[in-house]
Amino acid sequence: MMTRQVVVSNALGMHARAAARFVHLATSFQARVTVNRDGRSVDGKSILGLLLLAARCQSVVTITAEGPDEEAAAEALVRLVETGFGEAP
Repeated sequence: MMTRQVVVSNALGMHARAAARFVHLATSFQARVTVNRDGRSVDGKSILGLLLLAARCQSVVTITAEGPDEEAAAEALVRLVETGFGEAP
C-alpha cells in the first residue's frame, strides 16, 4: 500500500473537470485508489465521490493506492494534483 499527502493547489480546487481528470488517470491503473480528506474516504475512481470531498484550494488530501501498480498510480496522481490538474494558474 502506498499513501501520499498532497495539497490541492489550483484555484478552483477539485471541481468537476479536475475530478474527471483525476478519475481518468486513476482508472488507467489496476490499483485500488482512495482519497481521504478530513476523515472522509472515497473511491478515487468515482467522480461523485471526489466531488463530495469538497476539496478546495489549499486542502490537504491523502491518496492511497493498493495493488500491483500502486507506486506508479500514487506518484502519477500526486503529480496531477500538484500541477493543478493541468489547468492554467
